[in-house]
Amino acid sequence: MGDFTEFGQAELKGWSEPQTAKAYAEGFASAAQQCVADIVAASQVTKGSVVLDVCCGQGIVAKGLSAAGAKVTGLDFSPAMLEIARREVPMVDFVEGDASSLPFEDNSFDAVTMGFGILHIPNAEAAINEAKRVLRAGGRFVYSVWESPETSAAFRIVFGAIEKFGSKEISLPPGPPLHAFANPEYAYPLLEAAGFTEPSNRTSNSVWEVTAPSTPFDYFREGTVRGALLLRSQPAENALAIKAAIEKAVLEEFGSDAPWLIPIPAAVVSATA
Repeated sequence: MGDFTEFGQAELKGWSEPQTAKAYAEGFASAAQQCVADIVAASQVTKGSVVLDVCCGQGIVAKGLSAAGAKVTGLDFSPAMLEIARREVPMVDFVEGDASSLPFEDNSFDAVTMGFGILHIPNAEAAINEAKRVLRAGGRFVYSVWESPETSAAFRIVFGAIEKFGSKEISLPPGPPLHAFANPEYAYPLLEAAGFTEPSNRTSNSVWEVTAPSTPFDYFREGTVRGALLLRSQPAENALAIKAAIEKAVLEEFGSDAPWLIPIPAAVVSATA
């Protein structure tokens, strides 16, 4: 892996901003919410299971696990996200911490979940190893990650518009690949190297339902970190061109009448300790 220190610092700073956490929870995460049932099902939790939800964000996966009868601990590096989670999911114990260095003993959990967190971790391999360490034998590790632009209209439309109309002076710090963990050829060897067996992958067909065709621009600009780094620094002329291109693409692909249903599918990957 490369040196992703700057990327990690940017992720921590960005997700610790209350306005970004709030915008994600109220907008972008409408798609993530649709994947919760698949994550919970893949975790195979039953009543009384002891579960760790890593990169818990605003707590939507933790809430789903708790509803299935599990005893859940949620962990995230963002105080802003944890504030939302504690308010919205009071039945779960949430702690601040690092996915790459979990503050828990070996063999502590029956399942570890990670909803859309793996793409934000500078050292994802360390986080996978930590998930294996804290799992009991036979425990389940489940993570979700957004699929690539080849199958995701949302990512194709937004990042296609940025590539075409964005300023070439603006770029992201080096970071882990955004969609690689959705690809079994990339992900399975890393899981197996950490000691996991029987990796599997299914698609969760989530969508954004929006009432304005330019909404994907706002979701990425206001409620993400990578998207914000690319979009908030754009000169006004470039930002307007990107937003117009997104609106045009949505109208062309999904029709002229609201609401617009924009596919943003996710891979739900699971393996056994």
